Amino acid sequence: MKSDREKLGAAEGTPAAGGESAAPHLARRLGLFDTTMLVMGGIVGAGIFMNPTIVAQRVHTPALILGVWLLGGLIAMAGAFIYAELACWRPSVGGQYAYLREAQHPLIAFLYGWALLLVIQTGGMAAVAVTFARYFLELTHAGAGPRAESLVAASALAGLTLVNCGGVRAGSAVQSALMALKILAIATLIGAGLALGAGPHEAAAAPATAASPFEWLTAVGAAMVPVLFAYGGWQTASFVAGEVRDPRRNLPLGLVIGVTGVIVLYTGVSLVCLKALGAEGLARTPAPASATMRAAFGEGGVRFIAAGIAISTLGFLSQGMLTAPRVYFAMAEDGLFFKSVGWLHPRTRVPVVAIALQGVLAMIIAMSGGYDQILNYVVSVDFIAFGLTGVCVFVFRRRAAAAGEDAPDRFQIPGHPFTTLFFIGACWLVVLNTIYKYPTNSLVGLGILLAGLPAYVFWRGWRKSK
Repeated sequence: MKSDREKLGAAEGTPAAGGESAAPHLARRLGLFDTTMLVMGGIVGAGIFMNPTIVAQRVHTPALILGVWLLGGLIAMAGAFIYAELACWRPSVGGQYAYLREAQHPLIAFLYGWALLLVIQTGGMAAVAVTFARYFLELTHAGAGPRAESLVAASALAGLTLVNCGGVRAGSAVQSALMALKILAIATLIGAGLALGAGPHEAAAAPATAASPFEWLTAVGAAMVPVLFAYGGWQTASFVAGEVRDPRRNLPLGLVIGVTGVIVLYTGVSLVCLKALGAEGLARTPAPASATMRAAFGEGGVRFIAAGIAISTLGFLSQGMLTAPRVYFAMAEDGLFFKSVGWLHPRTRVPVVAIALQGVLAMIIAMSGGYDQILNYVVSVDFIAFGLTGVCVFVFRRRAAAAGEDAPDRFQIPGHPFTTLFFIGACWLVVLNTIYKYPTNSLVGLGILLAGLPAYVFWRGWRKSK
């Protein structure tokens, strides 16, 4: 197995020891600001514009609606703390894949990469693309319905896949502009909501959330699915740890600052949607951001927020297409995936095969089902991997203590082991609750995950035979 330094050389085009050079080179050019924007850009897609409705349908009072968004933020922050320390232990290319490989077993890391390609990343991208399609169709009046949404979503994924296969030089300025428009759209939405009075449903009596404590807890757990999906994405910054300057400082700080900023933005959006629509009205509104902007600025406000959300989702999809293929590349370098997936184009310096493979699979998922279905099986599999990654902290600390080594000198998890155990427990409770509430969709995701076992055996055998 190659070392991280060798992988960087192979992936980034660093001249080999004998002076030979063939592959592209990825330099450590990302500073603290870049890393923070990468963290926030990986989180803020379209979930916050759409998921407040799903949350209000599952828990019916303003206190519970705001409470699950705040709880989701706490879980995301606990996860950011964990990944910040892991970045100090192993500032490796591939991030989460590398943590699982080195702390636990290559099989665990492979199953994560397998699920990332087939379920987590591609499913998440498909869900965001469906959201883009809904707002695009609303903006253009080009049609409606599941078929139209699927076609527009697949077309968007195909277009962005082609753009990213063409290189990243021209895309850097575009990405910065898209991130600025995301912030503008959210700030405008919050400002509009704060300027409005209480909505017509504000005083409506809320129905009981559940008939028993168990049903109440499962309802809260079900509401956490769209919340955690909206907060997801901060971990993608770890995929490009090999490109961050002073990663033991900048990656932890970027994670904590970025997640904190997103918590503020998301709580603000949830608050103003409740203020403008009320809990009951929010549950009945398929596009809460548009409804809030309509109340504040009329149809002009609707068109503005629809355009902002559409652009935001495109920026999120583009970011995902650039970061996640690093994991598939690392798998190919480890000899645990098709060799062609590790190929980089000699001119554009991007993993074209990995990007194209991810794009095609995302299109298939987008055409196969609705937004809620995608959410259910993405979250169940993703949070299994999150919980296992949290365990890596204990493994690295135990190994360091046995070897007489010091803990990372830049960042350590506040409140460890309690905050770490809180994150691990929360992840696996979400998994169990998702399986209980949505068994069919969850089992589809778990079945794809377990299908990686024979695939791992095959590639291990293939590598040994070579």
